[in-house]
Amino acid sequence: VQLQASGGGLVQAGGSLILSCAASGRMFTANAMGWYRQVPGKQRELVAHRFGRGSTTYGDSVKGRVTIFRDDARNTVFLQMNSLKPEDTAVYYCFYSGSEGGHEYDYWGQGTQVTVSS
Repeated sequence: VQLQASGGGLVQAGGSLILSCAASGRMFTANAMGWYRQVPGKQRELVAHRFGRGSTTYGDSVKGRVTIFRDDARNTVFLQMNSLKPEDTAVYYCFYSGSEGGHEYDYWGQGTQVTVSS
């Protein structure tokens, strides 16, 4: 599975941004896609996770401000981020998780920088 993320950049506090991530290659029937983020010196944290059947999970720090949605036909997941704060500044990583035969396979994108200025 290859992941191509895009949409990062510089935005002012209070602004909005949409990230996208397209998956290609071998797809799993049972899968999930989503986003994590990381700042230097800290652990990678969950932003949003969308399971194959449509259920979603959001990180506590972004709840109410982000929405994850997916275009299944294009194997692409989007992250709509609103009311951005300087503390949202991080490298955002797309991930794809596939399950088959009792095993889970995780794949990560290259990361896209989001910088929120105050």
